[in-house]
Amino acid sequence: MLDLSRLRVLAAVARYGSVTAAARELHYSQPSVSHHIARLEAETGAQLFQRVGRGIRLTEAGRMLADRAAEILGRMDSAAAELDAHVGLSAGRVRVATYGTALVALLPQVSAVFATQYPGLRLEIIDTHPPEAIAMLRAGEVDAAIIFRYDETEPDPEGVRLHHLRDDPTYLLTLDRRGGVAQHRDERWVGGCDRCRAHLVEVCAREGFEPQIAYSTDDMVAIQALVAAGMGVATIPGLALQAHRHPDLNAYEIPGAERHVYVATYGDPPDPPPTAALLDVLMSLP
Repeated sequence: MLDLSRLRVLAAVARYGSVTAAARELHYSQPSVSHHIARLEAETGAQLFQRVGRGIRLTEAGRMLADRAAEILGRMDSAAAELDAHVGLSAGRVRVATYGTALVALLPQVSAVFATQYPGLRLEIIDTHPPEAIAMLRAGEVDAAIIFRYDETEPDPEGVRLHHLRDDPTYLLTLDRRGGVAQHRDERWVGGCDRCRAHLVEVCAREGFEPQIAYSTDDMVAIQALVAAGMGVATIPGLALQAHRHPDLNAYEIPGAERHVYVATYGDPPDPPPTAALLDVLMSLP
């Protein structure tokens, strides 16, 4: 049977990319981490690492085992959290991964409800992009993930259940009063992350042009500041405007360009009580 402590060392080395960083994270000495790695290789009979210069890198076998180790350890943490929940919602924690806009617009409301209704239940929030949030959910590192999609027909990842939270409209953000996307075909644009940029390109393509993306940032406040400074125009989701609205800007909803917001949970129902409580609160938000 594989030793869980050694699996935790393997997962840490894979996550941080070096023995030194893993030792620092685990509060181990470097020789102790090296010892665990050597013992794990002896137990498995497989070469898990290859020395490269003064560092190491995972072999194919090492990467496979590290991925499984992360999943196993995540599930163990989830099991501990679920056991805590059996005491009742007066104790335990619920972990949610979410993207920045939803974090700012929705999670403060959730936190306020938890403080009133479930004061003993700890809400832990991780800011990350939707693909990473789903990966964390499947690995058991979080209990729920708030994500968005532009295509409702995209298949669900294996084992993941999506609960539709809302449709979030997309707005054209300008300094002037020209509310049509096509009216800004010759201007510079502010683009966001890869997924949001792809959506911007698609919206503009429907109007018959390719946007000239001159600036790139995922920061919704920075996007508004750039537009307010006259450095371009942009598209922005409604939740971002709900969280922060620059007073000098005009926002025009773009028909048919909304993105779909979901709460994702993993595994067959019923969800553990803390996860179910989080889901109930999110679904009840105005």
